[in-house]
Amino acid sequence: MSAAEVPRSAKAKKRKQRDDGGSRKRRKGDAFVDDSLLDTEAGVNRAFETMDSQLLSDHFSQQTTRFGKDLSPIELSDLYISKNSIKDTSSFSKTRNLENLPTFLEEFSEKPADLAKAPVPKGAPHTIIVAGAGLRAADIVRAVRTYQKKGNVVSKLFAKHIKLEEAVTFLKSNRTGIAVGTPARLMDLLNNGALSVEHLERLVVDASHIDMKKRGVMDMKDTMMPLAKWLSRQEFKDRYAAEEKPLELLFF
Repeated sequence: MSAAEVPRSAKAKKRKQRDDGGSRKRRKGDAFVDDSLLDTEAGVNRAFETMDSQLLSDHFSQQTTRFGKDLSPIELSDLYISKNSIKDTSSFSKTRNLENLPTFLEEFSEKPADLAKAPVPKGAPHTIIVAGAGLRAADIVRAVRTYQKKGNVVSKLFAKHIKLEEAVTFLKSNRTGIAVGTPARLMDLLNNGALSVEHLERLVVDASHIDMKKRGVMDMKDTMMPLAKWLSRQEFKDRYAAEEKPLELLFF
């Protein structure tokens, strides 16, 4: 490399930064991620704080297309979640961390007091919170234990140290208002009949949380695609924005 080439390269790099408005961005798959919105200290991707229903729908579609390259156009369209299916939570002003999760749930519930209640049938929660991994799901369980009362247990529906058979037995034996789980385990429990969504009022996606590598549930194929398949189940899509027994979809 000649001495003349070095400054030319440096100038090109500076010019590229100016073209990007000076913000620090990095290429990540097919999406540009603004590092300034990735708060690793808080473990939060702050981009979700300002995403309305349309932006969330677009982002969800972008990520399913990014990770679903092995799927046909028809299969990808089956995973599509419209803006009308997503509740706009961009008005929430607090940091989307575990400390503020109960406040978030209450702010977007018609009857906040009902969060501490459980439907009469066993294994039929009114709220399901979806996380990307078992360890994170366990943290969420601790954050929402404030709603656990006598006769109303927060369900742990994830594979971390909990066998599928144990989860089945638990659901068949307990009333539960809030369930926390990972997509694959939730689908298994719904498919085998142990988990009922007859009384389900809201699905909450733990979207803002990021790990030390700045990755969230929607940033990895192993978590994004199971999430997309879970949220796009037909029994859910039929109820998103429905007039009768509507099912709310929220991204925390």
